[in-house]
Amino acid sequence: MAAAAASCGARQPEAAPVPHPSDGRPTGPATGDGGAQRPGPADDLKDERARPGTPGWEITDPGPDSAIEGFADRVSVLPGEPFGLHVSTPAGAFTVSAYRMGWYGGARARLVWRREHVPGTGQPAPHVEPTTRTVLTGWQRTLTVDTAGWPAGAYLLRLDTEDGSGHRYVPLTVRSATTTGRTVVMSAPATWQAYNEWGGHSLYNGPTGGLATRSLKVVFDRPYDYDHGAGLFLVYEAPLIALAERLGLPLAYTTGIDVARAPELLAGATTVVSLGHDEYWSPEQRAGVVAARDAGTNLAILGANCCFRRVRFEPTDLGPDRTVVCYKDAWAQDPGHQAGAPATTDFRAGPGADPESSMLGVIYDGYPVDAPYVVSSPGHWAFEGTGVAAGDSFPHLVGVEYDRVDTGFPTPRPIEVIAHSPVVCEGRPSHADTAYHTVPSGAGVFASGTMRWVETLDARGPGGPADHGIDARAGDLVRRVTENVLRTFAAGPAALTHPARDNLGSVYGPA
Repeated sequence: MAAAAASCGARQPEAAPVPHPSDGRPTGPATGDGGAQRPGPADDLKDERARPGTPGWEITDPGPDSAIEGFADRVSVLPGEPFGLHVSTPAGAFTVSAYRMGWYGGARARLVWRREHVPGTGQPAPHVEPTTRTVLTGWQRTLTVDTAGWPAGAYLLRLDTEDGSGHRYVPLTVRSATTTGRTVVMSAPATWQAYNEWGGHSLYNGPTGGLATRSLKVVFDRPYDYDHGAGLFLVYEAPLIALAERLGLPLAYTTGIDVARAPELLAGATTVVSLGHDEYWSPEQRAGVVAARDAGTNLAILGANCCFRRVRFEPTDLGPDRTVVCYKDAWAQDPGHQAGAPATTDFRAGPGADPESSMLGVIYDGYPVDAPYVVSSPGHWAFEGTGVAAGDSFPHLVGVEYDRVDTGFPTPRPIEVIAHSPVVCEGRPSHADTAYHTVPSGAGVFASGTMRWVETLDARGPGGPADHGIDARAGDLVRRVTENVLRTFAAGPAALTHPARDNLGSVYGPA
């Protein structure tokens, strides 16, 4: 990390819980008045949400790493656009099944497409480009998939060898053609790829287990090693998608890479949702999200450490925006920066420092922590229907990374801290803050302040799907607050009916 205050140690993803169906039902609207609904097209996913789900989509025993692996040659496609699957397996044949992820009455996925008896072939071992230590595969296309008839959404393609030896996922977003009048689920594949150690290198580690041999560039032209090939999707995104679809909100799907390429995609959206681990952004993505906010689109930041790393996207032989470039502290060695591109380091660091707090209200403060979540403003509309009181505490909900309001960085006002949770990060006392602020366009910005927010949506108590000791009581809180935020934000610019009331003086004392 470039800033000492932003790190209490080297980071790795937390262990991934296996998601299980939620047995809750939607609660009523959080507010009675609401704001003016933005005009938009009909909810084209309404019929899709009502379809029955397909149990059995989960992989419980993936088999050996070499049994079957694969990747898609597009991070996202529009409905009807084809993409290529690149698969390596010693098995004679395999099956590909495309599951759209959602609620589906608790099944959490629906089988949309399947191709059986695909001939298997072994692909070459990866090699490492020596200058940037980028893992490259050079795998040939195994199968072209036509997505005609696939509804927009987040998908997991499941690869199953016919001999039963291996099972893996390949993630894909079928993005929406328009976001007008909708809540936009903005997946974070750049962050999934940053942590991907398939082939021995990520943006964090190399064979030595440290920064000295890490990659400076990573590519999407390789499988994900985490969660049976799903990357970080199942932990940090799938629970929120299930909740949002269960609520029946008009939704649109995209990725941060798509927003970077075409920021106008967000025009007219009611809300943009950043999910549980959304760390790596390009300046173009950030500018697009800020422009949407400044036009009245609400932002829901349901994680921590959001928009911390500044990256650049470059092509590979398979297409544009297939490489994530992030030199971090070695930014001066980046040929792209030497040619005039922004430094691929932390947004808050020079050159060109632009702390993320100006967009989020909060700023990343450290790792690792495991602490209770403490409510400080129980009367805030986000807590409506939760029954919480001031000082109520929810063990383990704050972690492993956290954000806080820190006026030492650019901080939009008015801003309300509604949960103010004491933490100690490697001996340094601090706080994690859930905060809400509003901007002149009327947009509201909610930031949870903890990376465990989205996975806690699945918490059901001992033996439930959430890890870290998070219990059902915390799950009930996070589900209701998230419902309140999503419903309120879906009604239009939140400041029109729910203006922020600045309370930093009472929380942190006079400036």
